[in-house]
Amino acid sequence: MRFSSLRPIAAGLSGSLLFILLGGAFLSQAGQTRTGAQAPQQQNSKAGSSSSSSQTTTETPAPPAPAAKSGDASKQSSDSRIRVTVNEVIVPVTVTDDKGRFVSDLDQKDFQIFEENKPQTIRFFTRERSQPVVIGFLLDLSTASRIHWKNFQDATSELVQNLLTGDPKYSGYLIDYAQDAEVAVNTTSDPEPIVDKIRTLKPGGGSALFDAVYLACTSRKLVQGEPIEPRRVIVIIGDGHDNASKHSLNQVIELAQRNLVTVYCISTQAFGFANESEDNLVRLAQETGGRVVYPLGDVYKDTDGYLSHPSDDGNYALTVGTGAYRSAVDGRMYHAVADIAGEVTTQYIIRYISNNDTSKAYRNVKVVVDLGNVRVRARKGYYAATP
Repeated sequence: MRFSSLRPIAAGLSGSLLFILLGGAFLSQAGQTRTGAQAPQQQNSKAGSSSSSSQTTTETPAPPAPAAKSGDASKQSSDSRIRVTVNEVIVPVTVTDDKGRFVSDLDQKDFQIFEENKPQTIRFFTRERSQPVVIGFLLDLSTASRIHWKNFQDATSELVQNLLTGDPKYSGYLIDYAQDAEVAVNTTSDPEPIVDKIRTLKPGGGSALFDAVYLACTSRKLVQGEPIEPRRVIVIIGDGHDNASKHSLNQVIELAQRNLVTVYCISTQAFGFANESEDNLVRLAQETGGRVVYPLGDVYKDTDGYLSHPSDDGNYALTVGTGAYRSAVDGRMYHAVADIAGEVTTQYIIRYISNNDTSKAYRNVKVVVDLGNVRVRARKGYYAATP
């Protein structure tokens, strides 16, 4: 009886409890719905660009941006860099009269310069003496140099001392070559290290002339301002023979032209000896605007020396002669030194900016002086800079 009387109360309590539970669940769901609507906004505010980038993949592509205003265009143009390749060409020029003497009193108006037969405007011109220069002395140590080695040593030392006076605007370096080529003394304004080194050298072996020119263009210490000021010059004291180089004549000529090097040569080829390699010196000099001098070319012409006296039995024998031969050799070597030293420091310098729109890598150049009985020496061309 007791349990049965409690059933209506339990049923009432169960109904009330069920109503309370259902109401709480309803309120809880409504709260979660309101909270869920706000959650994406909070997530976006925290996620920043990562959230926006993920959304752009599902959005409709935006229409093209409107044309930039004039202010925006000027800003864009100021930020953009336009690169233009300008070929400023440097042409050292030597002018001599019909007797080989330097003509040093010409003005800019006396010169015309052409590139690929097209006239160019001279933008810089100078005829000042003692212009800054860096000079490479390339000395031949091959076996063929033994006959007049003492003369070559003395002449090279004299040339070094004439051109390198201790003034910082004159610099030089020494490269010797036999079976191999090496930078014996690196670039310096002091002539003494070069002269001291020359005194210790002895000839013997093959001849790597082209490798020596290659080293002069690639493997020595540079001077600030090259090749405009100071200019680059190479002086070769040798016979032009090459039997040991890894590089060819055409390769080093192009390299010298690209590096704006002027090549001069003092030929050590003795009179009466055939030399099939003599054209090597001529090509190196002519293609770069220099020249070759031949101090021993006709040294026997008016001198009394070796192999010049017949003996009593009618056969020619080696005799010492009168000493005039040695004197003539010395005189001619020093005269050659003076010629080269004078030309290196007495050149006109012309610079122009090419107005030639040709795509050719190598451009022919011609310098004209409209005066009678003068000879003009200048580089025959140059390699244009590549973008």
